Formats: sequence, structure tokens, C-alpha cells
Amino acid sequence: MTSPRTAELVRETSESSIRLAIDLDGTGRSSISTTVPFFDHMLTAFAKHALVDLEVEATGDTHIDVHHTVEDTGIVLGQAIVRALGDKSGIARFGDALVPLDDALAQAVVDVSGRPYLVHSGEPAGFEFHLIGGHFTGSMIRHVFEAITMHAALTVHLRVLAGRDPHHIAEAEFKAFARAFRQAVQPDARVQGVPSTKGAL
Repeated sequence: MTSPRTAELVRETSESSIRLAIDLDGTGRSSISTTVPFFDHMLTAFAKHALVDLEVEATGDTHIDVHHTVEDTGIVLGQAIVRALGDKSGIARFGDALVPLDDALAQAVVDVSGRPYLVHSGEPAGFEFHLIGGHFTGSMIRHVFEAITMHAALTVHLRVLAGRDPHHIAEAEFKAFARAFRQAVQPDARVQGVPSTKGAL
């Protein structure tokens, strides 16, 4: 695996403008500005714990809702992951992580399968209605993972095992996903070609 695993994408719609660059073999550096502060915090945590370098500049109709900007950023992140992975030759393919954050505990399992599928469970009742930081609805956590998963063609199982504080729950989910993702895309010297009996992912 000698070619750089990087991608840079731009997406412009009537609802948002996204510019995103990713390096899968980075050190966790990030420059994130989505105009949605809590989402910036989550993407910064993702970059740090996935050990990817990530740049995001996004603007959108947040005067209406954060929904479009967050969803479109997730879409572009997923698309950039696919492009950066290339043919997926030599990767570990699977990753799993169990991550605590004080009262919260989240588990993520990632398969770079080429088949988009998200199983997401365990958030406490009412989480989806909570405004985290006063502006970010808890329901957006699942929604952004749907966008990333579908557009990166990943199979992801994400479970909240414990948690009381909505901020801690959301952050534990992002960190667990990041750590599992890091394992899954990591080059493995023992893997010859694409890690699938099908010969393609």
C-alpha cells in the first residue's frame, strides 16, 4: 500500500456548501468548521481517535435547522472515505471498540464491507429530543451515522451500553466509532490483496 490514502471533495447544494479533505494515514490533526459547534466537537473527536487528518469547512441553512449541514457533511465524509480507501487492498477490514466517557459506554464494530448497513441501538428514551449544547438535537447522532455508513459503504453496529448525560453518550458513540474505524482501515502487512474471499469489497 504505497499510494496516499487521501481525498478532497466539494459538495454544493441550495442547502449547504461542504469542502472536506481526509488523510486516512494521518496523526489525528483536524481543522473543523461546520457552524454547528457540537458537531465540530464530534468531528474533532473522530479525527483524533481514528488517527485521520481531517479538514472540514461547511456552511448551510442553520437558521432553519442544523439538519442539512450535518447530514450533508456526513454524506461527504462517507464519500471521501470511499475515495481514500481505493480498492481496499491490504486493510484489516474489521475493527471493534468499547469506549467509556464517565457515565456513558458505547461499543462500535466496523466492517469495510462495501455493503452499507447500520445497526444502532441503546440510546435512552428521550435522547433524540434533547438539545445538546442548546442547538444539536440528539436525533442527529443516528442520522449522521446513517449518512456516513451509507456513503462510505460500511457495515456498522453501534450500541450505547450505558449513559445518563446526552453529551457523554454522543461523544462515546463517536469515539467508539473512531477507534473501530481506525482498526478496520489500518494496513495489515499479512493481508495479501483485498481481504475477502470474493476478491472485492
